[in-house]
Amino acid sequence: MLKSILKAFFFTALAFCLALSMAIALRYLAETSNKPDSATLYAANLPDTSGKLQNLGQYQHKIIIVNFWATWCPPCRDEMPELIALQQSYQDKNVVVLGIALDDPALVAEYLKATPVNYPIFASETAGSLLGEQLGNDKGVLPYTVIIDADGKIISTHFGRITKAIIEAAIKPLVLAPAH
Repeated sequence: MLKSILKAFFFTALAFCLALSMAIALRYLAETSNKPDSATLYAANLPDTSGKLQNLGQYQHKIIIVNFWATWCPPCRDEMPELIALQQSYQDKNVVVLGIALDDPALVAEYLKATPVNYPIFASETAGSLLGEQLGNDKGVLPYTVIIDADGKIISTHFGRITKAIIEAAIKPLVLAPAH
């Protein structure tokens, strides 16, 4: 009797351990397969503020700060002066800020007449939203910022308003690192 109880307990514990191992393995696979990949950025073609399609692959091998924003988003507008300052400070260090407006291109062009920036701006509500999602914006939040190193590795993502200090903390080691 005791032997059969121990045998049943052993097989129940074994089944539990196998089920737990499978659950952990499946969760790991789900997390690693959903990681954003910068290849989608380099393959993207988005219209600039004049409506001309631009291939974002032209920024490959640079340290890229991709900022998703919209004209109707107050925190997006609030962070723009800091992005302008970053572009000014780091443009000769292989760093580029890219603004991707999830907005009507005509509204973006009008906004930029009153509030000019010194970094490339692209505007596409649909394609921009999809690209943001592919780069990790699974919450649909604006602003959303992605920092990519010169090798194409996503270093950091940030939901909500970002500051120059947060970006500099992420890019300074990249700027100081020797080129590959």
